Amino acid sequence: MTNNVVIAGAGHAAGQAVVTLRQEKFTGQIVLIGDEPYLPYQRPPLSKSFLAGEMPAERLYLKPASFYDNPGIVLRLNTRITSVDPGGRSLAISDGDVIDYDRLILSLGSRARPLPIDGTDLEHVHYLRTIADVEAIRAELDVGRRLVVIGAGYIGLEVAAVARQQGLDVTVIEMADRVMSRVVSPEISDFYQIEHANHGVKLRLSTGVKALHGKKRVRQVELDNDETVPADFVVIGVGILPNTELAEQAGLAVDDGITVDDHCQSSDPNIYAIGDCTSHPNGIYDRRLRLESVHNALEQAKTAARNICGKDTQYCQVPWFWSDQYDLKLQIAGLSDGYDDVVIRGNPAERSFSCLYLKDSRLIALDAVNSARDFMQAKSLIAARAALQADRLADPNTALKELSTDA
Repeated sequence: MTNNVVIAGAGHAAGQAVVTLRQEKFTGQIVLIGDEPYLPYQRPPLSKSFLAGEMPAERLYLKPASFYDNPGIVLRLNTRITSVDPGGRSLAISDGDVIDYDRLILSLGSRARPLPIDGTDLEHVHYLRTIADVEAIRAELDVGRRLVVIGAGYIGLEVAAVARQQGLDVTVIEMADRVMSRVVSPEISDFYQIEHANHGVKLRLSTGVKALHGKKRVRQVELDNDETVPADFVVIGVGILPNTELAEQAGLAVDDGITVDDHCQSSDPNIYAIGDCTSHPNGIYDRRLRLESVHNALEQAKTAARNICGKDTQYCQVPWFWSDQYDLKLQIAGLSDGYDDVVIRGNPAERSFSCLYLKDSRLIALDAVNSARDFMQAKSLIAARAALQADRLADPNTALKELSTDA
C-alpha cells in the first residue's frame, strides 16, 4: 500500500496531482515541496490578465489555502530539493531534512531559457516565468516608456500586446523571419504581424541581438547589424528549458525531458513525472513529445495520481494550447509540423477564421482565431485521424464534424 506520496515541485501540475489524489480518496500523506513561496498557481494568466493588472494574485491559485489545511497534506514551500535517492526512496531538501516516500511525483517544471549575450545582468532586464517576475515587469508599465521584447513567441507577443494597450512604446526583436514561427503557419504569422503593426508595435524580424548596454541599468539593445534600439526595460522570451537535473542526478532516463511511459511512470517504478519536464509517448502522433502546455500538465497529473491510487490510466490526448493577444484568442489543437496541405477556413479580415493542417488528407492540427467551434470540433477529428473533404473545408458555414469522410 502507498502511504506517502511526495510531490517535488509546486506548480500547476503539482497542484492538480494533490487535487486528484484527494478526489481518488487517497488516504496516505501527501507532501508538496516547492521552491517558490506561493501555493500552486496557474501560469498562463501571468503574461495575460495578471500582467495587465486585471487579475489579483489570489485568483491565480488553483485552490485556496484552506484546501491544504488538512492533516493529510504537508506543504514545504520556499524549499529547494537538493537530491533524490531512489534506492533509499528519500530526498534531501535545502534545510537539511530528509523526506521518505513510497511514491514520488517529479513535477519540476521548466525555467526561462537564458539569452547568451552580454548585458542580461543589467537592471531592468526581465524574464517572465513566475509571479515575482511579472510583478517586477508590471512595475515598469508606465505610459510612454520604451520596452524592447526579445523573442516573438507566445510570451513575447502577449507582453507586447499588454504593453501597447497600456500606452508603452514597444519594439519586438525576433531572429526568425516571422512571429510564432515554431508553432504556426506563415498565414497565421502574417495575420498576427499585421495586427501588432496596426497596434503600433515595431517588429524587427530576421534580426538577432548582439548585446545589451548600459552602466547599471539597460539603456540600449545592440542588434546583429550593429544598430542600437533605445530601451527603458527589456523582456526576454526566447523559450524554456525543462528542469531535469534532479532526475539526471537520480539516474533516471532523460531525453529532452524526463522519460515517462503512458502511465507517467519514469524508468524507476516508484517515481512518476508530469508536466513541462517530461517526454512522453503519444499514440496519436506515434512519437515521443515534450509539451509546454497547461493541458498536458493537468492531464499528466491526473494520470499519475490515478495510477498511484491503483486505477490503471493511460495518457494519450491531442495537445492543445492558446494565446490571448489584444481581443484575439488563438487556440491551437494538435501539432502541425509535417503537414503537406494547409487550408484557410473563413476570412482573416473578419478576425475570425481557422487554419487547418492536413497530411495525406487527414487533419493533424488546427489554429483557430476567435473560432471556438472549429477548435472544439477539431480536437476529436485529430484524435480520430479523420480524413476530410478538402474541397469544402474553406467554407465556415459547414461544421467541421460534417466534413469527415470516415463517417
